[in-house]
Amino acid sequence: MLLSRSYGAWLVLFLLISPAFIAPSMSQLDSHWAAKKRYMREKVRKMFYHAYENYMKHAFPHDELKPLTKSFTDSLSELGNLKLQHLPRNYNGSALTLIESLSSLVIMGNNTEFERAVTWLSENLTFNIDARINLFECNIRVLGGLISAHILATDSTNRLVQGCYKNQLLNLAEDLGRRFLPAFDTPTGLPYAWVNLKYGVMEDETPETSTSGCGSLILEMGALSRLTGDPRYESAALRALRKLWSMRSSLNLLGTTLDVTTGEWIEYSSGIGAGVDSFYEYLCKAYILFGKEDYWRMFHSAYLAVQKYFRHGPWYHEADMRTGKATYWQLTSLQAFWPGLQVLVGDIGAANSSHREFFYVWKKFGVIPERYLLDHQMLHPTEKYYPLRPELAESTFYLYQATKDPWYIQVGESIVNSLNLYTKVKGGFASVRDVTTMQLEDHQHSFFLAETCKYLYLLFDDSFLVDRNYIFTTEGHPLPILSSWHERLPAAYIPTNWTYAKSEQQTRRASAMSLQVCPAIALRSGYGVQQVESACHIPDSRADHRCFGDEECGIDSSTCRRRSCSMAGYCGLWIQ
Repeated sequence: MLLSRSYGAWLVLFLLISPAFIAPSMSQLDSHWAAKKRYMREKVRKMFYHAYENYMKHAFPHDELKPLTKSFTDSLSELGNLKLQHLPRNYNGSALTLIESLSSLVIMGNNTEFERAVTWLSENLTFNIDARINLFECNIRVLGGLISAHILATDSTNRLVQGCYKNQLLNLAEDLGRRFLPAFDTPTGLPYAWVNLKYGVMEDETPETSTSGCGSLILEMGALSRLTGDPRYESAALRALRKLWSMRSSLNLLGTTLDVTTGEWIEYSSGIGAGVDSFYEYLCKAYILFGKEDYWRMFHSAYLAVQKYFRHGPWYHEADMRTGKATYWQLTSLQAFWPGLQVLVGDIGAANSSHREFFYVWKKFGVIPERYLLDHQMLHPTEKYYPLRPELAESTFYLYQATKDPWYIQVGESIVNSLNLYTKVKGGFASVRDVTTMQLEDHQHSFFLAETCKYLYLLFDDSFLVDRNYIFTTEGHPLPILSSWHERLPAAYIPTNWTYAKSEQQTRRASAMSLQVCPAIALRSGYGVQQVESACHIPDSRADHRCFGDEECGIDSSTCRRRSCSMAGYCGLWIQ
């Protein structure tokens, strides 16, 4: 008996000091998750090609696939109605799904198919057509897809056949961008939601648009300006964005819909979902892509307001922009992008909290419904559908990148399994009409290939991002973060912009731009200057000399000339 007790004691001690005896080692765990990720990557790859090949077989060159009937729909008939050359006169397709799939093909390593698609689009796609298009949708889907694909096509690592690509996609993108510009010809600078590609804005066009519709154009149009050297596209989008921001309430909240001719709000209630979502997203991502501090200032103020007035624990309700009082207590599937955005700004705790609630709803129904009433804990009676949206997969990808917590791999696996179980059919992947019955709808949206499959693939295999730095547009199109696209404070400006500040030792050339101070204010003692003031001096509105317009700039203290606001957003003596 004594021997037995002694043996038992030694066994307990051995187990305590030797956990490897009963638990896998870290290397074993790493090997397990690496194998899991490889397996899931291939599962997602098969999903993508099942959707893509069925589209190419049954719907191309039309817009989108109808997977149940193995037919097609020209969904851009109102969004674009873009005709292709060399096709029948009554053809109305734009090969939308092909355009949306371009970057996904590259990410999955299929450069051959990417090259074939680029060649086909270069030879067939045209925008010279009498068609009324939705500016926002055509911008994020078509313009964004073309710009991203052009950048990938000119990337030497993609190994396109030498000489086969000569900026055809960029030329198409620029042609499309020019056709967007008439929409911005309004008294406010806010663009119409709809524009005819051939004739501009129609005489009886509705002036109503959404916050997203006029505030989520800066990434694509800004990138187009940087690539072409034509500032008109970025200037138009930036003017609209600044006007929209000037319409915010004293609480730094915006509404959902507005009139572009009067600049008046139509719907005062808003949240982080439909009609507003990508406005917040593009403020943050524009700062990352272009480095303009104005974008960060706007986003930071807007983000704090969202957290203060919309957030309720892990959930986000809607509120009146004027009072901050809650209006609608509901979850919408589009809100699931928000945790991913929070990752970009480093608010990981809040991102994780909200993400887990979205995933809870996903597990409850098998997919995430379009609208869920939080105050009643029930589905919206008419919006029970799930159109293969990517937002939860997107946020899962971002959170895994930030934390490397394998729990997010399990979330991704659950999403993949649900999609295969409930939405996969012989002809592709079908939308869910009713999440309570899993009745399907005959529609495979292009964003399933542009975003849903892409973010799931990147979750399990991020090799595309190694040694590269990208941001993804709201439609999932990658744009590289380039130093040449970022604003810099140059060492010197035009000579007339300089102020010479004297000290006993030396005369030192200085400017508000180089020193980040107003010449009339006492500079740091390290610059050896004394306080200077003059009777004509009127300080700039902001201590950091940033500006949105000339009215925020003052009178220069040394020349008594009116300072103006530069394109870079700084007050200075820019006008000769």
